Amino acid sequence: MVASAFKTNVQITDPGSWLVFTPTLKNFGTVLSGAELPSSMLNSLIVGVTSTALSAVLAVPAAWAVGRFRLHGTGSLVLVARIVPAISLLVPWYYLFAQLGLVGSYTVLVLSHMFVSVPLILWVMISFFEGLPVELEEAAQIDGLTPFGTFLRIALPLAMPGIATACVLAFISNWNNFMFALILADEDTKTLPVTLFSFVSYAGTDWGGLMAAATLTTLPALAVALLAQQHIVAGLTAGATKG
Repeated sequence: MVASAFKTNVQITDPGSWLVFTPTLKNFGTVLSGAELPSSMLNSLIVGVTSTALSAVLAVPAAWAVGRFRLHGTGSLVLVARIVPAISLLVPWYYLFAQLGLVGSYTVLVLSHMFVSVPLILWVMISFFEGLPVELEEAAQIDGLTPFGTFLRIALPLAMPGIATACVLAFISNWNNFMFALILADEDTKTLPVTLFSFVSYAGTDWGGLMAAATLTTLPALAVALLAQQHIVAGLTAGATKG
């Protein structure tokens, strides 16, 4: 993808230019010269960050409650959202949000993305909270903290690596979501995956522009993963050893 972003369409389809070719920045110039890709990237950032943050606010306390109070029936009910095919919800969602006048707004995109990211964060965090020593919270309650106070002061700081891991996974999922934005967004709020799809037309495909746009699309998600790298590693290895 990155190599093709620096090739012409002729070089991309030429097997002899697979490794040896004269790089060009024309594709990036074409992509960045228009207002469509930068505005779509801004829309994706707004939708991705907002939906991930709101999902974490809802899912992290819920995961702690499910893990600590053994509410696995409730957790399994939320898991249904991960099982139901998203495409089966688009028609009723579109009708409902159209009646509310929300189609084409950031609100409908954030809510639809939260339908996917809330269960994702919830199920990542349930096992993480179950792996934390319950004795720490019991000791805090003996010292006078309420159960929710132990969550805020004890469990939440200890769970930050897991929260970072879950939020990065949710952000990447929201960043790459194509179906919801294709149906529920308009020209002013469409996100990057929808813009990438516009490079494919009936007459042909602008492979150079598509690869350049896809490369630029990958950079924000890659930057988020690199910035949270230490927390991600700690979250993925949590519970691997004891003692």
